[in-house]
Amino acid sequence: MRGDHLLYDVLLGGLLEWNIPFLAGFTCTAVLYVYLIKRFENIKIYHKQPLLFFLSLGLLYFIIGSPLSTITHLSFSLHMMQMSILYFMIPPLLLLGMPYRLYQQAWKIPILKRFSKFILPPKISLFIFSLLFLLYHSPVILNNVVQNTFFHNGYLLLLFILAFSMWWPITSPDPKQRFGRRRMKRYAFLSGVVLMPACLLFIVNAFIGGMNNPFASQFTAQLCAPSQASSVNLLLPAPFNTTYDQVAAGTLMLGVHKFGIMLSFRLGNKVKER
Repeated sequence: MRGDHLLYDVLLGGLLEWNIPFLAGFTCTAVLYVYLIKRFENIKIYHKQPLLFFLSLGLLYFIIGSPLSTITHLSFSLHMMQMSILYFMIPPLLLLGMPYRLYQQAWKIPILKRFSKFILPPKISLFIFSLLFLLYHSPVILNNVVQNTFFHNGYLLLLFILAFSMWWPITSPDPKQRFGRRRMKRYAFLSGVVLMPACLLFIVNAFIGGMNNPFASQFTAQLCAPSQASSVNLLLPAPFNTTYDQVAAGTLMLGVHKFGIMLSFRLGNKVKER
């Protein structure tokens, strides 16, 4: 019965909402993209690159602007699926969806030129991303980060920016800036190795019982969700509230990262400049 009351609270209490400002912003971005490719490119909106760009925008809104963004915070496995798609699927799709000529025109904008001076090399971005991602999901750090909404959102935005630099050698809009086939494979292997500790964090915690019931306390119940959602652990059935949830979280991260690498390789070979 208590779970039923909590379900009504989540469904009717304003937690499951569509983010209209995000929707408006993404719609404007899509319209601007269509205008720019018609001006600078000789491709149709139903060609591969525009479709990849629209797909990435749709995924991004679905992940951070739909009711799913709250639902995924009810368990570590759902949360990790959200984070993995956000950082391992959306950035490469966005980059592959950017036509080369449009990319060239974009970097002629003065503010972007100045911003380019602060872009880190891909390997450094990869190591920093992996470290920040690991720290974010450690109990002590996460407990403090989520207390400040501004800092929390800034932390996630920094990870998102680093993800683009991390994926650049594989899916850069400029083919000349992509690694060669063999070097790309070594880089992909390296990315899997340095991201492994974050995956193992969930799996090890599950077996040592450090966070056996991740949503039994206020801290874990507030994982990327509004404070009103305390005790939402009662909403989901097993295995979401069991040890298997954390094992699934680590496994999902590895799986989505590997899938993102394979998909980027395949799509990168198929996307042809026109």
